[in-house]
Amino acid sequence: MSALPLPPQRLLTTAEFAELPDEAEARYELQEGSIVMSPRPRPRHQLCLGRLVARLAEQLPEELEVLPEVDVDLELTPASRPGFVRAPDLVVVRREVLGRVEDRGLIRACEVVLAVEITSPGTSRMDTVVKHGEYADAGIPHYWIVTLDDSVALTRCHLGGEFGYVDAAPARGRISFDEPFPVVLDLAALL
Repeated sequence: MSALPLPPQRLLTTAEFAELPDEAEARYELQEGSIVMSPRPRPRHQLCLGRLVARLAEQLPEELEVLPEVDVDLELTPASRPGFVRAPDLVVVRREVLGRVEDRGLIRACEVVLAVEITSPGTSRMDTVVKHGEYADAGIPHYWIVTLDDSVALTRCHLGGEFGYVDAAPARGRISFDEPFPVVLDLAALL
């Protein structure tokens, strides 16, 4: 693995983070200006992600697109301050966003209709507490947390005013709902 060319002891803005070279061996995010690295997800996680992307792509309204593992500027700080960039396992955005983010542009939190994280060993607290709070603070209207235990569970969260997300009880098996778009999922078929 090559080393990231970062100045020592320096917090980065979102723009500076966007200029860093891509690294295939790990995932990098920006948390209050500090680089946070996590290993690439395990095969079970990737299998679930691929199948979820496919199921959503089949059912999304024409004006929406599903994108796996893209950087999102959470826009929690002014551009000149240390920033926050997360790479959700997948996001759903309006189709017109794709033209704006060509060639290393970052998706903005205000453009995300849905963010999804699939918990892995070592990411449960990050996904259910830290990112849960950051995504709510960033105004992402819908957040799903997929848990891969003995069976697949999906916790749907939606913004509930000034208090952040309101979480539904974890669902298992075959589910259907209308928000943020009509969808039917067989969670057991994701693995």
